Amino acid sequence: MRKKVLFICGSMNQTTQMEQIAGELSEYDCYFTPYYGNRFLDLASRFGLAEFSVMGNKLAGRCLEYLASRDLRIDIKGGQWRYDLAVTCSDLVIPANLLGRPVVLVQEGMTDPETFLYRLVKRFRFLPRWLASTAATGLSDCYDFFCVASFGYRDLFIRKGVKPDKIRVTGIPNFDDCHKYLDNEFPHQRFVLACTSDARETFKTDSRKAFIRKAVSVANGRQLIFKLHPNEKADRATREINRHAPGALVYSAGSAEKMIANCDVLITEYSSTVYVGLALGKEVHSYFNIDELRRLMPIQNRASARNIAEVCRGALEGYPVSSLEDTGRAGGDVR
Repeated sequence: MRKKVLFICGSMNQTTQMEQIAGELSEYDCYFTPYYGNRFLDLASRFGLAEFSVMGNKLAGRCLEYLASRDLRIDIKGGQWRYDLAVTCSDLVIPANLLGRPVVLVQEGMTDPETFLYRLVKRFRFLPRWLASTAATGLSDCYDFFCVASFGYRDLFIRKGVKPDKIRVTGIPNFDDCHKYLDNEFPHQRFVLACTSDARETFKTDSRKAFIRKAVSVANGRQLIFKLHPNEKADRATREINRHAPGALVYSAGSAEKMIANCDVLITEYSSTVYVGLALGKEVHSYFNIDELRRLMPIQNRASARNIAEVCRGALEGYPVSSLEDTGRAGGDVR
């Protein structure tokens, strides 16, 4: 019988990355599920208490709609089969039905700042990792391999405490070919783009008024466009922008990457979209240090999905899988 692989999805970014990796593993039976956790978190999700996360009904529903539209096989919470491998977009929660089975963790994008909650989770391992959000990515150690975006991120995760022998530098699919976004149908050109965050929806500190005023200042009379985060309350955000940045255009949907390709200046808070701007040589403003972002920049190899798939094969078939630094930092093979 063909071996079976479960892909645990989440946000659209995470879900489309999982789809691309599965596309490189056609010799296996691949199934997909929205992100899920333990009984407590599943109960919280059922009562609408997890809407701030990828376990919330809104994002889970969006994930299922996408999977169905792509005619991908769905197995909610991986209950249909005993899987030979699980590929997950996050290890902040490790479902019980994955324990003791091969797991490949894939970095989703930028990680959150290391706040007080991160330091608490790092010190007191009995605390749930999701309290620290993506800053705690990789800390579970409940995986065989961890595929990361770049050598800079490899060093970052090692500093956090991830075991070096588990890390594989592969690149990550949605950020390994940013130049492809230059060919797009977005109607505007030469503008200032501000990409907002869902910080308030995920209970983080955020001064939206200050961010909007910063964007107005940077624009300095140029056309200003705001791209809202998919998870934030669009009506509230639009009212705030209209109040503090009259004349600015607001998009709650559409490809942020294509908008970035057409802009002159990109302004972000804590968003992985900043890497698209850096890869395309845009003037970039971020709450993170720009030099540090350049060091962490995902590899532009156009081969991340294929690289990660090779790591998955190694986990399934039991052969060694090395990292890109052992192949001359090339893009196509990580055996």
